Amino acid sequence: MKAIVAVDSNWAIGNKGQLLVSIPADQKNFRNETINKTIVYGRKTLETFPQRVVLPKRNNIILSAKKDYRVKDAAVVHSRQELLDLVSDLDTDEVYIIGGESVYREFIDLCDTAIVTFIDKEFEADTYFPNLDKDPDWEMADESDEQVYFDLTYTYRTYKRISK
Repeated sequence: MKAIVAVDSNWAIGNKGQLLVSIPADQKNFRNETINKTIVYGRKTLETFPQRVVLPKRNNIILSAKKDYRVKDAAVVHSRQELLDLVSDLDTDEVYIIGGESVYREFIDLCDTAIVTFIDKEFEADTYFPNLDKDPDWEMADESDEQVYFDLTYTYRTYKRISK
């Protein structure tokens, strides 16, 4: 599995149920990376999407503790094992964990790659992604040239798990 995320310099990912910032080029990168793939995310993340509609041209899997939760055009699972059973026949490189915080934390141990948009700024935040720079099981394998969007500078980083 892969994780894909945009973080600030403190590895924050959101505040009050919203992304920290919206960068069009990053959104395009996310779309290109996940199109025609399986994406896994939580109910709260879905509820931040416009009209709470799943992302098109992807196999959407939503994690929810609510047993009666249903989502049009998506599979809903209620546990880690249920998700693993559902994706067991898929190539793990085709499965992306896209958030939020609790879903990242629950599945980061199953990921071998993390695609991180690293924004060189601190935002007010209340949700975080695990800091891979401080995790001895991960190393940065690649980093893009610096990108600029208005007053923001950011890079695309690829982290690889070095032990499993």
